[in-house]
Amino acid sequence: MLNVYVPGPKGLERVEVGAAGPVPDEAVWLDLLNPTPEEEKRVEQCLSIEVPSREEMREIETSNRLYEDNGNLYVTCTVLYKADTELPETTQVTFILSGARLITNRYADLLSFKGFVNFAETHPASCSSAPLLLVGLLEAIVNRIADVLERVGADIDSVSLRVFPRLAHRIASRNYQQELRQIGQEGELISKARESLVSLSRLLGYLQQSGSGRVTTEARSSLRTVSRDVVALSDHATFLVGKAQFLLDATLGLVTIDQNNILKIFSVVTVLLLPPSVIGAFYGMNFAYIPLLHETWGVWAATAMMVASALVPWLYFKRKGWL
Repeated sequence: MLNVYVPGPKGLERVEVGAAGPVPDEAVWLDLLNPTPEEEKRVEQCLSIEVPSREEMREIETSNRLYEDNGNLYVTCTVLYKADTELPETTQVTFILSGARLITNRYADLLSFKGFVNFAETHPASCSSAPLLLVGLLEAIVNRIADVLERVGADIDSVSLRVFPRLAHRIASRNYQQELRQIGQEGELISKARESLVSLSRLLGYLQQSGSGRVTTEARSSLRTVSRDVVALSDHATFLVGKAQFLLDATLGLVTIDQNNILKIFSVVTVLLLPPSVIGAFYGMNFAYIPLLHETWGVWAATAMMVASALVPWLYFKRKGWL
């Protein structure tokens, strides 16, 4: 799908273009969303540029992501996608500064783009030029990552309260499968967010150092602010990684403690039942002469010995504090 935007008196405006109609001269932003080969060729012919393919956008080499060609500036970054689902992903977005236009090529309907379009529709200053549009989109992407990291931090705090309940006592044995699963999901989300931040950091550094006249002085000033935000978010993501790792280790430690407690109970029960079992086996032997065998009170004496043999170890363990 090809979306064409022009600057209007109230802000950014989307205009309809036919399947074969020309791109308006006043168009400042051409957004390719899941483009067809025909749409890519149309943009390439109208603007005399080369739109990178999806395979080329996935390349991780700097030379394939950040470069200039025939006076056009090409930058590609990795963006967090599906952050609100159980399986977060990353996708690539290419920005092309060609003349007075910004061309974006992407294969995912990102919330950050939707949010920026809604904002730009009522803020004319944000869409007065292609470089400012690029800065605005990058800010929207960074703000989206910030929201995700903020939510992850709150989720990790919630898991921490469940793992370490602020109560006077805790249930001796508990199933931590839900907590472990959520910690794993949050860790994966942080990993995807950090990958996106690293990519954005490389892109922003390249734009600020670029000698191309495509990036205006006003845009460079805004890019420095965005770069500082990316650095701060990267530090915060590192902190969340450490917190999630600590919580994971602590949860696994509590699982181990619960398992040890269960094994301790079985061991104590085994020790308590061993002496009565020996006494019962002794009086169950088929010999002619066994003490107390022919006494009417012999069964009660044997029962008393079995109870005493179990009670004495229990009292000993209790006095030692092992129970």
